[in-house]
Amino acid sequence: MRLKRSAPLLAAAGLVAATVPLLTATQVSAAPAADHLRQKPAWQRCSPEQPASYECATLKVPLDYRRPDGPTLDLAISRMKSENPAKRHGVMLLNPGGPGGGGLDLPLLMNESLPKDVREQYDLIGFDPRGVGRSSPITCGLNATEQNFERPYRPETFPSDVAWAQTVADKCREKAGAVLPYITTRNTARDMDTVRAVLGERKLSYLGYSYGTYLGAVYSQMFPERTDRFVLDSAVDPKRVWRGMIQVWAEEGEPAFARWTQWAAERSSEYGLGDSPKAVSDTFWGLVARADRDPIDFEGMKLTGDGIRTARPYFFYPAQASGLITALKAAAEGKPLPAGADVPELKKMLRGGGEEPASDNGTAVFWAVLCGDTGAWPRYTEQYERDAARDKAKYPLYGDFASNIKPCAFWQRPVEAATPMRTRANVLTVQNEWDSQTPLSSGQGLHRALKGSRMVLAAGGEGHGVYVFDPRSCANATVDAYLTTGVLPDKDVTCQNPQPSAAAERGGSPAPSGRLPFPAGPGRF
Repeated sequence: MRLKRSAPLLAAAGLVAATVPLLTATQVSAAPAADHLRQKPAWQRCSPEQPASYECATLKVPLDYRRPDGPTLDLAISRMKSENPAKRHGVMLLNPGGPGGGGLDLPLLMNESLPKDVREQYDLIGFDPRGVGRSSPITCGLNATEQNFERPYRPETFPSDVAWAQTVADKCREKAGAVLPYITTRNTARDMDTVRAVLGERKLSYLGYSYGTYLGAVYSQMFPERTDRFVLDSAVDPKRVWRGMIQVWAEEGEPAFARWTQWAAERSSEYGLGDSPKAVSDTFWGLVARADRDPIDFEGMKLTGDGIRTARPYFFYPAQASGLITALKAAAEGKPLPAGADVPELKKMLRGGGEEPASDNGTAVFWAVLCGDTGAWPRYTEQYERDAARDKAKYPLYGDFASNIKPCAFWQRPVEAATPMRTRANVLTVQNEWDSQTPLSSGQGLHRALKGSRMVLAAGGEGHGVYVFDPRSCANATVDAYLTTGVLPDKDVTCQNPQPSAAAERGGSPAPSGRLPFPAGPGRF
């Protein structure tokens, strides 16, 4: 699951991935045997606009690690070294999530965000995972419509959904078929170990968010003897990769919606959505039905009921959801928007965090990993139709979106099986109670799967991403202590997050007011 912010951050760092040619099946080069383990990074300043201490290099890694002397891919890496050699513990690799999110810029950002005691212990290492950004980027040649997979189930439109899924799979196979089977989590974990080796480190420390938690967990199973201090923040459940992780959005959206109705009812004098949870729920579903009959004209956007339901992530943030539904109610009634309504932010909410970038690189990698990591995807279209119809009734907010057909139904069979979680992993997992993209049940699933792990839970915490995202999070102190000492807590930690201020409750953006601008898109991890 991707923290959908890589494009603006890369631009800010002078590292715009769009300027790099996308890799096709004919653009894979060859390298001598085992050179990927003997190479030395040629570090250079990443950009004249950025600090000289922010360095970049490019490594060669095998396309297929079973053939280390075969074709290779470029792997773009970056670093900011510890400025206190006396306290340096080692290197810490960083990943922002995805799959499809670039992390080349993360050392620059984390350098300003990590506490001094933590920062001094590590050389911060960023990288664009294989296939992403500057690391031999792939493309499927998808247009903006083809990149959108939030498709509601209706019997009359299901054949077109099937055609869309088939088209995406076919175009990916056509554009990147020689590379696609090797853009997987297991190969990215092997790339991480290559980075460790060429840096001359015996072990690797790691901070990964969202999809990056699964990547870190896979590394811990493949290379347990090289796993040092690992923080897995906002976690993916290994038992649910990957269809189940999309379906969990629907399952956990329902309790979030119920929590929102209670919150809004308690503030009925402010929002006017109803003075009981049932009344608030009726208001919402009345708007959905109204928009299905006649789309609501909202600031130049024609919103259907299905379009309103895609606002699922925002019900994990009751204040923002209340502002959004209040504005939609006013628009449906032909009334002016409420005073203080942030129209650009409301439109951004309904569009899922902004327009898709012109490049389909992130989407191509997203499907390559989701479809290539596991063979558990159903191969029969009838099962998707049955599941979508069932889950539309069971989880009315988002169930049909989650269970509807995906391109993985038509993908080539994976080269490898998914990674079993059998080896003890002394890692720290971190979770907000109200996370929209990797909900609490998902975080608990990873914690259960990784024997030896400890979990720190921010009770009442909202948002996707905890550590350094929200400087007020009660979880930060536990993570700081672990990264500083390498000692896990004696037992799991549950702390109570502070209540948001009144000003924060009225704010427009659902992203926590933290030190890193990593808002999650609604359809990514």
